[in-house]
Amino acid sequence: MTAVWFAALALLLAGPVPALLARARWTWQVPRAALVLWQAIALGAVLATLGAGLASLSLLVTEEPGFPFLERHGPVQTTLIGLGSALVAVVTVRFWVVATFVGVRTRRRRNRHRDLVDLLHRNESLSQVNAALLSGTGVRVLAGPGRVAYCVPGVRSRVVVSDAMLASLTPEEVRAVLAHERAHLRARHDLVLEGFTALHAAFPRVVSSQAALDSVRLLVEMLADDAARRRAGTQPLARALVALAGSGDPGQEMPVGSAALARVRRLAARPPRRGLSALTYAAAAVVLGGPTLAIAVPWLQASYRALAH
Repeated sequence: MTAVWFAALALLLAGPVPALLARARWTWQVPRAALVLWQAIALGAVLATLGAGLASLSLLVTEEPGFPFLERHGPVQTTLIGLGSALVAVVTVRFWVVATFVGVRTRRRRNRHRDLVDLLHRNESLSQVNAALLSGTGVRVLAGPGRVAYCVPGVRSRVVVSDAMLASLTPEEVRAVLAHERAHLRARHDLVLEGFTALHAAFPRVVSSQAALDSVRLLVEMLADDAARRRAGTQPLARALVALAGSGDPGQEMPVGSAALARVRRLAARPPRRGLSALTYAAAAVVLGGPTLAIAVPWLQASYRALAH
């Protein structure tokens, strides 16, 4: 029966739990702790899936297959064990295939994008003020009517801005935008998004939740906002978000204008309550450790006794 509980836990952490958590707005107050909670849920789903496979395998190894197995466990439990084993095999294979595919494709696309922005970079029209702001390494300026700002993560990272954006924002607002994008690069938020993208694709669409991926993307932006307002101030960042709202390319990984309304409202909100972050971290520990240990410890004890005899 352990395999059934593991499979049920995996399905719960892959679908209903993320769907409910995505509706919560208190997570916006503590984006770092909320990201840890999301990662705990995702890791718990993976561990529960692997646990279902190991539990099913232990039954096949320690018990005689065929009719005795069916007679001992009954048709319902035998069917559930079979379905759980099939789900584990599908999810495990899909996760590693998708993770490899996403990683290779993303890095190839970033390399091409990086080479392209290096080729199209222009600084001859920059004013002295803009030149001073953009003096940091890895900043590239593109010509065009769109007001865009985004980053290209990786070993040779880039911060890409348009000359239209530079012309429409004040130096303080430009400084806030650059601080936001550099926060993404320092924290390697792209790796967090890659992991959730692979996990979302690994589980069947019937049980996986798009809400998890969308919520993590928003929390990543809010986390970078916190770093930016510590360096450049809240008001310049809020004004820049309003100016860039809706102007980013939907294909960009982390456009600065994404979900701007929610982010501006958050910047104007009161500071989070004391203890909310600690409670969120504690919830992450419970989600990751509680159910898994409650199922895994009895299973390990039973497997040990079966193998010992």
